[in-house]
Amino acid sequence: MPHPPPYNLEEAKMLARELKGKGIRDKAVLAAIARIPREAFVDEALSDMAYLDRPLPIEAGQTISQPYTVARQTELLRLDPGDKVLEIGTGSGYQAAVLCEMGVEVYSVERYQELYQTAQKRLNDLGYYPHLFHGDGYEGLPEHAPFDKILITAAPEMIPPKLTEQLGVGGRMVLPLGGRERQQMTLLERVSETRYNTTEHGDYIFVPMQKGRE
Repeated sequence: MPHPPPYNLEEAKMLARELKGKGIRDKAVLAAIARIPREAFVDEALSDMAYLDRPLPIEAGQTISQPYTVARQTELLRLDPGDKVLEIGTGSGYQAAVLCEMGVEVYSVERYQELYQTAQKRLNDLGYYPHLFHGDGYEGLPEHAPFDKILITAAPEMIPPKLTEQLGVGGRMVLPLGGRERQQMTLLERVSETRYNTTEHGDYIFVPMQKGRE
């Protein structure tokens, strides 16, 4: 997608090459990251750090995940073009941009009104138009379910049951699961109306997932 000036995507391309060297194999994920000006999703004072592989603070006391984590979560989803994807935790909007670049239909819920409004403007200014909602991530978006894939970008202590219900049969949900100190990246696959399989994919640290909205 075209981006307005003054963004130079050379650093984004270098970041994608770095992530490939760290083990990200999905070519579509790497290509998406190479096309997105991550500096647009952080405070101007942090723009010189935008392409480092590390998390950075954003508004409302939250963080933008490090690029490797974004890439790994996206890779685990195994996206197909046209998939209907629910993201819980819009945050800065960077993850939503990656999903949009991969040709899926994005629905994203953010509990903080400030982040919701800021992300919507950032994304629209860059030519991305996901369906954004200010709401409670634990509730999901039942009126738009089922979803082919669900991505959670904050850490719940238990898999939210209302979200598993909104995952279509054959769908995949990726989330950091566990307590406040450290979580296991977890892949949940819905194999039938009543049966789910889960696998773990390494330790990560995320902000806790909270109920309600602000």
